[in-house]
Amino acid sequence: MRVLLAEDDDGVAGALTEALYDNGHVPARVRRGEDVLARHRQADLLLLDLGLPDLDGLEVLRKLRAVSALPVVVLTARGDERSVVRGLRLGADDYLVKPVRLAELLARIEAVTRRVTTPAAPAARTVRVADVEVDLDARRVTVGGAEVRLTTKEFEVLAALAARAGTAVSRQQLMDEVWGDAFLAVSRSLDVHLTQVRAKLGRPEVLTTIRGFGYRFGD
Repeated sequence: MRVLLAEDDDGVAGALTEALYDNGHVPARVRRGEDVLARHRQADLLLLDLGLPDLDGLEVLRKLRAVSALPVVVLTARGDERSVVRGLRLGADDYLVKPVRLAELLARIEAVTRRVTTPAAPAARTVRVADVEVDLDARRVTVGGAEVRLTTKEFEVLAALAARAGTAVSRQQLMDEVWGDAFLAVSRSLDVHLTQVRAKLGRPEVLTTIRGFGYRFGD
């Protein structure tokens, strides 16, 4: 897999590049946010540091999401809750705080890749609740006939629920399916993405929170 690494620290970039090579990936390192925006089409996944010298990484992420659904894993020293929430809301598929164990980083990359390359359902079908329509095969969502743009992670969360429309799905099951492993998932990531999905759909009644258990899409 082609991994675009946006990291201005030479030491960190060297270690990450070596680890990616050793695990079968093809890394390309850039130092600036503008380089990310210029080269993202040449990558299958972006590993993004937020402390870039020319543009704040969150601004890079915002600009990238306006034109691309490229999977993004944020790897940064910023561990405050505000930064984590902003990163996820802007469309990051995962958010890791330095220092991070290489084994965990590689596992997160694999989980993100698995979600992008594995179909949400084995057969093409469309789920409709009220005027919300989720095409699980085409990965397309419409509300009242108008298409709604979701990030990769937001769609995966909605698809996991839509594939079981009318059925309660536990938080652990959602995190297992969407993040690849509930142990690696950050619980608040699920909450942030569901909040974003609800806001974008504009139909809060179609997503029900089941206190102490999980969520349900539809009646």
